[in-house]
Amino acid sequence: MCVVGARPNFMKIAPILRAFAAHQPPVPAFLVHTGQHYDASMSDKLFEDLALPRPDLNLEVGSGSHAVQTAEVMKRFEPALDEHKPSCVLVVGDVNSTLACSLVAVKKGVPVVHVEAGLRSGDRRMPEEINRVLTDQISDRLYTTERSALANLQREGVAAERVCFAGNVMIDSLHASRPRARNAADTLRAHGHDAGVLNGAAGYGVVTLHRPSNVDHAEVLRALLETLRTVAQRLPLVFALHPRTRANIERFGLAELVDPARMILLPPQGYLEMLGLMGGAALVLTDSGGLQEETTALGVPCLTLRENTERPITVEQGTNTMVGRDRAAILAGVDDILAGRGKHGRVPEYWDGHAAERIAADLWRWLSQPRAEH
Repeated sequence: MCVVGARPNFMKIAPILRAFAAHQPPVPAFLVHTGQHYDASMSDKLFEDLALPRPDLNLEVGSGSHAVQTAEVMKRFEPALDEHKPSCVLVVGDVNSTLACSLVAVKKGVPVVHVEAGLRSGDRRMPEEINRVLTDQISDRLYTTERSALANLQREGVAAERVCFAGNVMIDSLHASRPRARNAADTLRAHGHDAGVLNGAAGYGVVTLHRPSNVDHAEVLRALLETLRTVAQRLPLVFALHPRTRANIERFGLAELVDPARMILLPPQGYLEMLGLMGGAALVLTDSGGLQEETTALGVPCLTLRENTERPITVEQGTNTMVGRDRAAILAGVDDILAGRGKHGRVPEYWDGHAAERIAADLWRWLSQPRAEH
């Protein structure tokens, strides 16, 4: 039984389901969508973009506080687990659904498999960090995206024999989808914007912001928008606005900080649209973990507007630079990139488009062992 809940999960589960189907013999899978990502139109678009089969079950949980959402997922997931009696429950990433379904499974004696295990930011103020740590503690089989994750897990008492380094399934989706990525100019025109802004000498930048620490406090969001307005004088910015960010810009009265001539505001974009926008960008400014990985795979310089990252390999080997919310660091990073001094990086080990195949082969072997050996 495979679980998805929110946008980042879709990109991770799509290649896994394909690999399960292609494995010989095939690995039977039942897809549960918790409905944590409750924007039906965006959810449907992601399934289409990723050629992801429709879920076998949608729990339709919707939004709520962390406690309410986690509890509701657990309540609705338990009857499905009882009815279908899977050999294991496979969860991906670090959203509330990941932890909620893992808790239900482990208390029912059903093995838990965690894909993207062992990533740590070291910041337990982030809800995702709590979800990661707790899910890893109760998982029976853990698949990692980078070798450093094993050390994180061992420090927390997870035995090395429970861990398998498989690579990054997010990059599997990127490889599979890149030939179908939407042209950036077409994306802008589809939303009524002049695509000519993309053709300046410096190119263009892509911006995403959604983390509560960046967008839920008026002064923090104001400072970031003021900095982005300055960046936009160096190169135009395409800003894919998360609903939370858009609402807070309006709530805090910050709309005047958006320069309409240099900052192109778009609604949340589909996966293929974002791939096209990022692939053609001179740089990306983001607080998203997934975009840190995708820009490294695409070879596009990334400035991460956070103080920490759970994906250190994107900094150590990739194109990512941590600049936090420091105005001087952000502007210096932009200037370095535009002057050709940005990170070129390299693609990390096993970010090769075949991570899901390694997971399918290992999971089949693991499930084929007598239960006592799990």
